[in-house]
Amino acid sequence: MKSQGKDILSSERFRLTLRRLAHQIVENYPELSDVHIVGIQESGVHFAQRMVEELRQISSAQTLHHGKLDISFFRDDYHLRTDPIEVKPTELPFDVEGKRILLLDDVLYTGRTVHAAMTALLHFGRPRSIELMVLVDRRFNRHFPIRADYTGITVDALDNAYVRVEWAEESGVDRIRMFASDS
Repeated sequence: MKSQGKDILSSERFRLTLRRLAHQIVENYPELSDVHIVGIQESGVHFAQRMVEELRQISSAQTLHHGKLDISFFRDDYHLRTDPIEVKPTELPFDVEGKRILLLDDVLYTGRTVHAAMTALLHFGRPRSIELMVLVDRRFNRHFPIRADYTGITVDALDNAYVRVEWAEESGVDRIRMFASDS
């Protein structure tokens, strides 16, 4: 059972964090048409859509390539699951081969989701590079040597804590919350 939770990033700071991350992309990609934004299903897709909106607001980019990636069958715990997997669509309306990919996910914790996403991406071609953007980096307890190139916030939390990003599209409010185990 989880506790009620505590806000660690309010709606206003959430918006500012997204804007800051978008500015970092503009700084690091002279041509935004060169970046191919891929959101990991499901929460990474919300993040990717918001990043595209932010980039359109702060730049004059005519073309922004973006898509969504489902990793359900690429996870290393796929065979251990007892609950049914809800597969979401993969939509990559561009060729991955030779492209600069910016992979987005909401929370980086063990690195297993990102590992699965990179494996899934390779089934569509060999990208020139893959960079990672996360809204929350839990920093500790990595199972794979994965780090984010762009980070919204860093949270140091105990292993039994849970960090959840809430998107206005789903919950009506943008915020990041942390829940502690009630055990």
